[in-house]
Amino acid sequence: MELLIWIGAAISLLGLTGIVGCVVAVTRAKRAGLGDEAMRARLQKVVAWNLGSLFTSAIGLAMVAVGVILS
Repeated sequence: MELLIWIGAAISLLGLTGIVGCVVAVTRAKRAGLGDEAMRARLQKVVAWNLGSLFTSAIGLAMVAVGVILS
């Protein structure tokens, strides 16, 4: 079960990296001074990316929890 904990931690860190990437993408979009429609289109892509990253992080955390419970 120790392997499950480490794999879950790695997946959770992957999701966290994606969330940080979303923050960077939004910051770059704000600095670019885009128009309303262009900003909306860019942020819609980032929202999908953010939800995927959050889901990945949650799955990793659940794997860690299951690994801790089973060990």
